[in-house]
Formats: sequence, C-alpha cells, structure tokens
Amino acid sequence: MDDPIYYDDLTVGQVFSSRAEATDRDRIVAFAEEFDPQPQHLNEEAARGSMFGELVASGWHTAAITMRLQLDALMGRFPGGSLGAQIDKLAWLRPVRPGDLLRAEAEITDMRPSRSRPDRGLVTIRTTTLNQRNEPVQVMTASVLVPRRPQSGEPVS
Repeated sequence: MDDPIYYDDLTVGQVFSSRAEATDRDRIVAFAEEFDPQPQHLNEEAARGSMFGELVASGWHTAAITMRLQLDALMGRFPGGSLGAQIDKLAWLRPVRPGDLLRAEAEITDMRPSRSRPDRGLVTIRTTTLNQRNEPVQVMTASVLVPRRPQSGEPVS
C-alpha cells in the first residue's frame, strides 16, 4: 500500500493520476438495469432509437467508475478516508461506450483548514475522466474533508 496522504502533504496544483479501467457491455447494461434504465443504456436495439444511436454508459456509471479511480489514485490514501462535503460541478462531456478505457486525473485546486474541525482540512479536487484518446468524458469538482497530520502524541483519527 502507498503511504498515507494527509491534508498537510497536499499543495494546490498537485495532480494524481489513476490506473485505467476498461468498460464493457455487460457492466454498462447491469448498471443501467439497476440504476438508470433508459434505452441508450439497456441494449443495442433500444439504443439505436436514442439520440446516441448506440449503447452508451449511464453518466452515473461513469461517475461511479471515476469515484473508484480517484479513490485508487488519491482519496483512498487519506487515513480513515475522506468525507465528501459537496459537489460544485459534475459534467458529462462525451458518451462512454463499451470498450472505452477510462482513467482519472485528480487535481488539487483549493485548500483551507477547517474552521470547525481543526484536525481536518477542506480540499477541492477537480477530477477529469479521460478515455483512451485522452478526450475528457467527465469533469467533477468536489470538496472533501481530509485528516490533518496528527501532532506527536495525538491519536490518529
């Protein structure tokens, strides 16, 4: 496992890149059947009549994949995890198709110590999800509470 990352280890402008994750037809359809059963996500025949004209992943499926990728690249290294405070922006820029290879780049865009929780800091992260052609398919800007590095003698939260 990689070393833990605390609020105090981060700086504005840092970028954390994830591994790549392949999408496939069966996972796109399974996600859609459970969470977003619209024609363009359910099967090729129904998708032909949609504005996409082909099977594409739900934007929420793309967001879920992105969450996993940014956890692997950065947020999973925060001791005890992070606490999502808000999403300022979530935009789907291009459809994700079966066979696309997605990766995420998480950039620290703002930081400030928490006023109410001195053991935490508020970090704003802009995560861009890219396909195998380096085209952005999703951009999300969110703020999370991240643990600060404990002072010697303090318990780790």
